[in-house]
Amino acid sequence: MSVRLVNITKEFADPEREGGKLVAVRDFNLEIQEGEFVTLLGPSGCGKTTTLRMIAGFEMPTTGEVWIGGKNVSNDPPNKRDTSMVFQSYAIFPHMSVEQNVGFGLELKGRPKAEITREVRQIMEVMGIADLAHRRPDQLSGGQQQRVALARAIVNRPSVLLFDEPLSNLDAKLREQMRVEIRRIQQTFKITSVYVTHDQAEAMTVSDRIVVMSKGRMMQVGSPFEIYSRPANRFVADFIGRVNLLSVTVERLEQEKNIVRGTDGSRYEAASAASRVAEGGKALLMVRPESLSVECSAGAAPAAEGRMAFAQGVIDKTVYLGATVEYEIDAGYERPILAVSHDPVDAGFWRTGDRVVLRYSPRAAHLLPPESE
Repeated sequence: MSVRLVNITKEFADPEREGGKLVAVRDFNLEIQEGEFVTLLGPSGCGKTTTLRMIAGFEMPTTGEVWIGGKNVSNDPPNKRDTSMVFQSYAIFPHMSVEQNVGFGLELKGRPKAEITREVRQIMEVMGIADLAHRRPDQLSGGQQQRVALARAIVNRPSVLLFDEPLSNLDAKLREQMRVEIRRIQQTFKITSVYVTHDQAEAMTVSDRIVVMSKGRMMQVGSPFEIYSRPANRFVADFIGRVNLLSVTVERLEQEKNIVRGTDGSRYEAASAASRVAEGGKALLMVRPESLSVECSAGAAPAAEGRMAFAQGVIDKTVYLGATVEYEIDAGYERPILAVSHDPVDAGFWRTGDRVVLRYSPRAAHLLPPESE
């Protein structure tokens, strides 16, 4: 089913001010299509969990409406909304076996025993936990417990599946495995899903679209590619991965070829620009670290076709990470320039103190409005 949030605002009483209000979510509008996987992403306190809880019915909006499947459910309790929640804490019953935990919701609905057995076995096979059917939760790893919690949510065939930071209790390697599994299972069952996380890589992996939030407001909604490569503002650019930003003045805006000039007079091109960038105004030129190539500045060879000079300076710091090497370059700006080199064994290493030139492709550059958000 589709989910639609219309002008949602949620206020809480301010415990520090008598009669005061804290606005957790403000003027929030979002439409989620049937079968779509949408992630609410942002820092702690941005309102993403409150938004999820309003979809679930655990919180009621102060103003605005929640629609699920064409029905206004703003005042309906959770058990009337045909949604299932997967919690951060798993919330599986310690005194029940895996099989009993998975089938618990179907028992509450009064389904026939034979039907429960069939449905539970089917979902456990899909989730890869059939061999754990008779184990207790204390005999399971964290990843296995999370699979049980997910199976219990899906076996009820909800119209909307809600995830409240479900992987935050797992170690890094298991999180990587489980986020791929969650995406696979969601696509298998085609369940409309809303996912909350503060982890950018997690959001990029599982989502059809990402909603970036800050201070209760939507900063941008788009595909993972759009959010990462074409952010709407500086907050989104900084929050999603790492970024290099140069202050520039916009000389000309054209489709796929925008010309800007830096504070030192250097001329740059950028393939795209955010909506509030205007000719003659100030802007920020954005290039991601992995889009910069690092070359020797002394007697440098001519730039490869389609690549332009971005900056030059001295390497301050080198961090070897196996698959990549990260460099911090002092180019005379307020912040060091970050560059990432892939396959360092083949590409070679630069050392601290080396003087280098950085090049980029205008296709990887994007213009942002100069304000902080």
